[in-house]
Amino acid sequence: MELTERKKKVLRGVVDLYIRTAEPVGSKAIAELPDMNFSSATIRNEMADLTAMGYLEQPHTSAGRIPSAAGYRLYVDELMADYRLSMDETRSINSAIEEKMARVDKMVEKVAKLVSQATNLPAISAASRAGGATVKRFDLILAGQGSFILVLLLSTDEVVNKLIKLPLNITETDLKLLAAVCNATLTGLTPDDITPELLDKIMTSAGTSASLVPVIVEFTNDTLRHHGSTNMVVTGQQRLLGLPEYRDVDKAMTVMTSLDEDSLSGLPAVMMNENGTKVLVGPENVAQELKDSSVVMTKFDIGDGLQGMIGVVGPTRMDYAKVTARLSYFAESLSKLFAKPEQAKLPEATEEKQ
Repeated sequence: MELTERKKKVLRGVVDLYIRTAEPVGSKAIAELPDMNFSSATIRNEMADLTAMGYLEQPHTSAGRIPSAAGYRLYVDELMADYRLSMDETRSINSAIEEKMARVDKMVEKVAKLVSQATNLPAISAASRAGGATVKRFDLILAGQGSFILVLLLSTDEVVNKLIKLPLNITETDLKLLAAVCNATLTGLTPDDITPELLDKIMTSAGTSASLVPVIVEFTNDTLRHHGSTNMVVTGQQRLLGLPEYRDVDKAMTVMTSLDEDSLSGLPAVMMNENGTKVLVGPENVAQELKDSSVVMTKFDIGDGLQGMIGVVGPTRMDYAKVTARLSYFAESLSKLFAKPEQAKLPEATEEKQ
């Protein structure tokens, strides 16, 4: 079934109305929208098709429709209109940042509170050193037939190790050769430096031990990407209680207990390697508890090799256009604030065009 422009227009109308009302949307309500020049019957047929295609859901037999996770995904990717911040909104954000962000050492906690206040949603804020740790030395220790211990000495002087079991026999000579190759080619590199081309060269140099290289590289990348150099704060979880989706106490508690630094620790690792704003809708989230929620994140530069990340967690019904606009403005303003003094003026507020 083809997703026509008319179907997209109807879907956009459903999402926009559901964001505003938190109530299932019927065809009559869509027909009353200013830019909707279709009859209720036509809209009803299109909504039935969108439901069959998985973009809408019908909570009850006689009720209207609500967007599905796939519907929100299409809305975020293609359909939502740009949200222009008003002069009052930009002035409010500028004033809050200038007044409350004087000290960088409190930046992460304060930014999380500011973002939560500006969006009325739980907020995440994190700071991470660009590049992070690297490996100073690799050691491979034979642990028995078909197994060895991989030891990484990091640039932070921390030691990380893992027992690796393989369905093949390896010798101490094999491991010495492989350790020498790793120390010659992989030390001092970030995960982004370890390209497929470099991996091919390492495997060629490793000879008969080439099959072990991907295992070593995978563990090395995981260790460096999730290295504990990220300072992270989550705040405003109680704001979920004011939303219709979380009136069920058990559902609200499930989500709220998952909104902590440990549960969301994978998000900065994802975001620090992404450009622009990233939206995770429903099942796309890393935590099972957030399968009915959405996460919106963006990053900004702090300077001195540091990067910041801000984001919010909320219902899939959140106003994505407004949230992404506010987060983007926060990120832009914070990047300017932490730039060199001569570059640190916040952007001028502009009147919203009607």
